[in-house]
Amino acid sequence: MSRRSYLKALHWTTVPFFVWFLLVQPEDVSALGAWAVRMHSVFGLIFVTLALVWTGDYLWRGLVGRPGPKLPGWARRVHWWLHRVIVWGLFGVALTGFLLGLTSARLLMAGGIVPIAPPLGLPRANEIAGIVHSVEFYGLAVIVAGHAAFHIWRHVRLRDNALRIMVPRAFYRFL
Repeated sequence: MSRRSYLKALHWTTVPFFVWFLLVQPEDVSALGAWAVRMHSVFGLIFVTLALVWTGDYLWRGLVGRPGPKLPGWARRVHWWLHRVIVWGLFGVALTGFLLGLTSARLLMAGGIVPIAPPLGLPRANEIAGIVHSVEFYGLAVIVAGHAAFHIWRHVRLRDNALRIMVPRAFYRFL
């Protein structure tokens, strides 16, 4: 599998988990029972693993995409920033999730499988980590929405096939 195909699969595997965490909070699933809390936690473990793999790939080999030749200067700068902020933002969400576990009063298990961090029992630090984690995640959601809008604009306005580069081949006929 080529690197572009692998990253495309990683990208589209991450999206449903990102949307899940935008729409579903831990208190939403706790009302459904222990099985739902565990499922939510497993989703978190998968999401963080994908985010860390993506960050590792970026650190190892850089971005796979380059701005297209039709992009004006301002759009090239937007392209550069958007992609890097998303990769580092995903890493930051994973890091602040780790800090939530580290500052917790009890051991938190990701997916009921992996201990997040040894609990230090720091309630004020835990509260701050939770706020930073939430603000960062929802801020990242705004950036991801801007990223999607940017690529839709490129595809429609510049007609540079930006979406064909990003979506799986099975969806090309719809573009």
